[in-house]
Amino acid sequence: MSFNLFIIQALNGLQLGVLLFLMAAGLTLVFGIMNFVNLAHGSMYMMGAFIAAALYNYTGSFWLAALLLAPIMLALGMALDRLALNSLYDRDHLYQVLATFGLILFFNEAARMIWGSSPVYMDVPDILSGAVQVSGIRYPAYRLLIIVAGLAVALGCYLLVHHTRLGMLLRAGATHREMVGALGVNIRLLNALLFGLGAVLAGAAGLLAGPIMSVQVGMGEPILILTMGVIGIGGIGSIRGAFYAALIVGVVDTLGRTLLPTLLRNMMERSSADIAGPAIASMMIYILMAIVLALRPRGLFPVQRG
Repeated sequence: MSFNLFIIQALNGLQLGVLLFLMAAGLTLVFGIMNFVNLAHGSMYMMGAFIAAALYNYTGSFWLAALLLAPIMLALGMALDRLALNSLYDRDHLYQVLATFGLILFFNEAARMIWGSSPVYMDVPDILSGAVQVSGIRYPAYRLLIIVAGLAVALGCYLLVHHTRLGMLLRAGATHREMVGALGVNIRLLNALLFGLGAVLAGAAGLLAGPIMSVQVGMGEPILILTMGVIGIGGIGSIRGAFYAALIVGVVDTLGRTLLPTLLRNMMERSSADIAGPAIASMMIYILMAIVLALRPRGLFPVQRG
C-alpha cells in the first residue's frame, strides 16, 4: 500500500470516527447522566437521515435542510421522551430495553410506510462535489466537511457540558438528582432537553451520512452496535471518552478493512483474503473493547463523580 493511499484511508477512518462520535455523544449523555438504556438512538439516526433527505429533495438546498433538521429532531426527541419514555426513568433497565426495542420496530415500520422500502438518495452539495488536494493527496471535499463538522460538534459538546449553566445542571442532576430538584430545577424538562439534544446529534450524523450512503429502513441498527462499542471503550457518560474512542474505532475499522486483505493475500488465495480481511477487521473492534473492559472496566476515560 502506498503512503498516499494509507493517508486517504486514515482520513476515511477519521471521517467514520466523527460520525460515530455524533452518535456516541448523545447516547453516552443519556445513558451516563439519565441512567437510561436507549436502544432507539439508532432510529433517531435513521429518522434524521430520512427527514434530511426529504427536506433536501424538497428545498434543493443541503444547508437549508440542515438548518431545518435541528429543531425537528429536537422536537421529535422531546416528544418521544414525554410520550413514551418519561415513565421509564425509574424502572429497571430491562423495561427500558424492551420499550426502546419496540420503538426500533415502530420507527422502522413508520419509515417504511412514509418513504417506502427502496433506498432514498441525497446528492453531495455542488460546492462540495470536488476534491481538495494537499501535498499531492486528493480527498473528497464533502468528507472533509464531515470531519470538520464532527470536530466542531465535539468542541461544542465540551463547552456545553463544562462551561454553561445547562451543562452544570446536567452534571449535577447526574449525581444529585433529588437535591437539584429540591432547588427548583425542573428535572423532567432537563431530561427532555437532554433526550432532544441526543436526537439532534443522531440526526446530524444521519444528515452527514446521507450523501455518502443510501438512506434506508433499518440503517440505524448497525451503527448503534458500533456506537455501543465506542461507549464501552471510552467510558459511559464521558464526552471525552466518546470522542477518542470513536476516532480509535473508526481508524481501526477502516485501516483494518484496507490493510488486512493485503496482508492475508500473502498467506491465502486472493478471494479468500478479500472475504476474511473485512470480517477480521470487524472482529478487531470488539476484541479491542473486550481488552479495554478487562483492563479498565469503566473505560479509558471514565467520568469522575464527586
